[in-house]
Amino acid sequence: MYSGKIRQILLLTDGCSNQGENPIAIAALAREEGITVNVIGVMEHDVIDEQGMKEIENIAMSGGGVSQIVYAQQLSQTVQMVTRKAMTQTIQGVVNKELQQILGRSKTMEDLPPEKRGEVMEVVDELGETIDLEVLILVDTSASMKQKLPTVKEALLDLSLSLNARTGNNTFSVYVFPGKKSDVEMVLDWTPKLQSLTSIFSQLTTGGITPTGPAIRAALSSFNQKRSLRSMLSHDDESFLEESI
Repeated sequence: MYSGKIRQILLLTDGCSNQGENPIAIAALAREEGITVNVIGVMEHDVIDEQGMKEIENIAMSGGGVSQIVYAQQLSQTVQMVTRKAMTQTIQGVVNKELQQILGRSKTMEDLPPEKRGEVMEVVDELGETIDLEVLILVDTSASMKQKLPTVKEALLDLSLSLNARTGNNTFSVYVFPGKKSDVEMVLDWTPKLQSLTSIFSQLTTGGITPTGPAIRAALSSFNQKRSLRSMLSHDDESFLEESI
């Protein structure tokens, strides 16, 4: 039914953007390009202010994704839950479109008889395990995130272990914002191995600004570059590229 890839941006932040473009508008652009934007707001002892919470919710809503506010201690399970939930949501959306073509515009999964709905959900669950997944992770490294970065690293390694249990291919990329020399910096190019983060995270520095909009735009560019490279290669070359990443 669905042979494409699921593409997600996973944004980890603890507050409001304060530099560059409006992240809500850029998230909407991502959604138009078939990329879901999911946002996790990370708290510690302090509380994210109301404006920050609203921005987190609006970015995810605009990007067609999932948002969650959590304390740092619960971050590992939340990162896995949000990634999986967004994947299921995306697949359900595709299934609903297919059903509308077959049954009529107003029909969705909820309109099916219980036994048929159960069969469709089995297909959704199976696709969730077998479909290829690309996740670009955006990590806020503004000054207030300094104490939370070790927890973020552990959460991402747990995510890698969790997703590696799937039969579908997973590829990850990690960007931080702000970077050392610019608003956004790539710290891990596309790879199936998030374990590479172990050495990288100890070298990260934290700064004052939070350029969330430019970070989401950089994520979009990365997806587009990856797709452009794939389209230039033959099928055999692409298989070799995927194996050698």
